[in-house]
Amino acid sequence: MKISRKCQYALKAVFELAWRNAGEPVKTRDIAEAQRISRRFMEVILNELKRGGFVESRRGSQGGYMLARDARVLTVGEVIEYIQGPISFAPDVARTAGGPPPWGDEAFTELWQDVNNAVFEACHKVSFGGLVEFERAKRRGCVPDYSI
Repeated sequence: MKISRKCQYALKAVFELAWRNAGEPVKTRDIAEAQRISRRFMEVILNELKRGGFVESRRGSQGGYMLARDARVLTVGEVIEYIQGPISFAPDVARTAGGPPPWGDEAFTELWQDVNNAVFEACHKVSFGGLVEFERAKRRGCVPDYSI
């Protein structure tokens, strides 16, 4: 499974809302500009995230989008699974009909299941609140080096 561009943009949209965490709606235009995503595509993604219960919207001149849930409990895995389905990065092993399975099938099946479980756990362990904290800490510690 490869993370689609749409899914990447959905993750960035949720991250942007978690980053701003102002309790006030953020305009689609501002989210799109901050994450360098086309405004039209951002509108499509935000509408889908709204249907999934991840974001809420308000209409009007002071309207926009905000997180529907606390960023500290909303996980990356939840958004990935909503946008593109179950998290599975390893291949399914096809069973051969009749007779014993070829050598290695059992071992590889176990390996691929372990890979899938590790990726699933990693994505569901990381909250958007945690990502925002990480990003802020990295930015505080980042000192530009302009030496040549």
